[in-house]
Amino acid sequence: MNNIIQEVTDRIIQRSKVSRAAYLKKIEEARRQGPHRGALSCGNLAHGFAACGKEDKSDLRSMTKANIAIVSSYNDMLSAHQPYEDYPQKLKTALNQVGSVGQFAGGVPAMCDGVTQGNAGMELSLMSRDNIAMGAAIGLSHNMFDGTLMLGICDKIVPGLLLGGLSFGHLPTIFVPAGPMPSGLPNKEKARIRQQFAEGKVGRDALLEAESQSYHSAGTCTFYGTANSNQLVVEVMGLHLPGASFVNPGTELRDALTDAAARQVTRLTDLTDNYMPIGHIVDAKSMVNGIVALLATGGSTNHTMHLVAVARAAGLIINWDDFADLSKATPLITRIYPNGSADINHFSAAGGMALLFKQLLDAGLLHNDVNTICGQGLERYMQEPKLEDGELVWKEGAQSSFDTDVFADIKKPFKSDGGLSVLCGNLGRAVMKTSALRNPICKLTAPAVVFDDQYALDDAFSSGALNKDCIVVVRFQGPAAIGMPELHRLTPPLGVLQDRGYKVALVTDGRMSGASGKVPAAIHLTPEAFKGGLISKVQDGDLIEIDTSTGNITLLVEEAELDARENASLNLTASHQGMGRELFAGMRSTLTGSEQGACSLFVEQDRLDQGAL
Repeated sequence: MNNIIQEVTDRIIQRSKVSRAAYLKKIEEARRQGPHRGALSCGNLAHGFAACGKEDKSDLRSMTKANIAIVSSYNDMLSAHQPYEDYPQKLKTALNQVGSVGQFAGGVPAMCDGVTQGNAGMELSLMSRDNIAMGAAIGLSHNMFDGTLMLGICDKIVPGLLLGGLSFGHLPTIFVPAGPMPSGLPNKEKARIRQQFAEGKVGRDALLEAESQSYHSAGTCTFYGTANSNQLVVEVMGLHLPGASFVNPGTELRDALTDAAARQVTRLTDLTDNYMPIGHIVDAKSMVNGIVALLATGGSTNHTMHLVAVARAAGLIINWDDFADLSKATPLITRIYPNGSADINHFSAAGGMALLFKQLLDAGLLHNDVNTICGQGLERYMQEPKLEDGELVWKEGAQSSFDTDVFADIKKPFKSDGGLSVLCGNLGRAVMKTSALRNPICKLTAPAVVFDDQYALDDAFSSGALNKDCIVVVRFQGPAAIGMPELHRLTPPLGVLQDRGYKVALVTDGRMSGASGKVPAAIHLTPEAFKGGLISKVQDGDLIEIDTSTGNITLLVEEAELDARENASLNLTASHQGMGRELFAGMRSTLTGSEQGACSLFVEQDRLDQGAL
């Protein structure tokens, strides 16, 4: 085992000793209640199966057959979730075939950052994760279930379902993906047209045509943003069937994997001899495995928040220093857009998940002594699912890359590290995804150009005011301010400035996430401006230094001058009203900082853990 990865794992275990013990105690107490239908009164149980068919009612009365909850993020507007429309009935049929019952326990919302990007609805995006967690918990709270099938794909949905599932950590839980859409317009061409539009060289009709050719059918978007990062991380954590993540929708293999997931969860319930709940799968080692795989593939920086929150739901304490140290030990071995021109289908063709497991295991970068939904260890995950005469089988996966421009040999990686830097200095702490940068080392000292919202940058860009070396500061974008929307609309104009030869970077207490690209972006800055972080004192022309080689982010202004300045303030009333945002005031007020997961769910649990300490 790699020494650094082992050291990080050991310190997470030690740091989490009290909170993990409390979590395991909680889920063991839940387990001891037995099959929960047995704890319900006759009236409760009658309500719980009133709508079932005669056979299912009989099975549920017996208390000897598994009842599996189905929790889904289906909606038919969003391409990634549209395939889930008929999954509940498929899963119920598969469950019935092995003598079990499935009930649709509840639906959770699924919003798309791609639709809300740059609009008011995006300010609900991050908070939707915690809403999804609570929705999943409400569905499971009926006390009727022996296991769970979670149906979710995209940005906040999978982390939210993980949070909800871990609150019922005594239940076996399998995540059921739907797969990415087939490849469309090449990513490099899409990025080129976006940048031309930003420069005014092409019109909206050309831009819309390019976008429509990119996002063209049912399935997950094919670039390697948060959605596909979710799928990869969940599989590496042992919560998917081997090779299930990136099989396209509407294929026979996809259907076979969906049926197999239903059958598998029944083998893990407390009614069998193979009891394996999600709370025993998600531990310090599996969390480290997920982070390592994320870093090795240049995945979404959103997970510097999501995985912190998910770990906390399992009684584990993870911070950005853990990410930074794991990044130093983990080589970058894939190039998937925005870290290259290939998409997730190209990654699969080049070797896919089976090769990723093999490379990381062979290099001692993954813990193999972990629980998964398929048993102990990760050897099964080096196999690929196939159909032979209509039957689902797993065969030995790729032993080496079929395209070394997309998937490198781990002995000759694209980069020696995972391409994630944690920056510290008087401005606070931030993360930067360096894996997509033209030069992996960013050293820049330049004057600040300060904006209090993302839209003001458009006018400055159009007027030519940004035609210079500069560090663009966009503040009041943090969790407590406006829910931390993603700021991808900034990427095209900043990319244009970079192509014009200017040295530019971004500093923000907001997010850029999975599509962070060639522009150096110090994101998730904490403490945020709204809570009095030093970013609120930055003025136009102040020099800022960013240096990923030293991990430094510093406002180069004398301390006495800073002491004399007042924190900037901003009336955010307009961002707290309309588009449903007023309904989230309570949640916004309890969100933790970005390094603590930007989460509203553990205020009471943190208090209890502090008391235990």
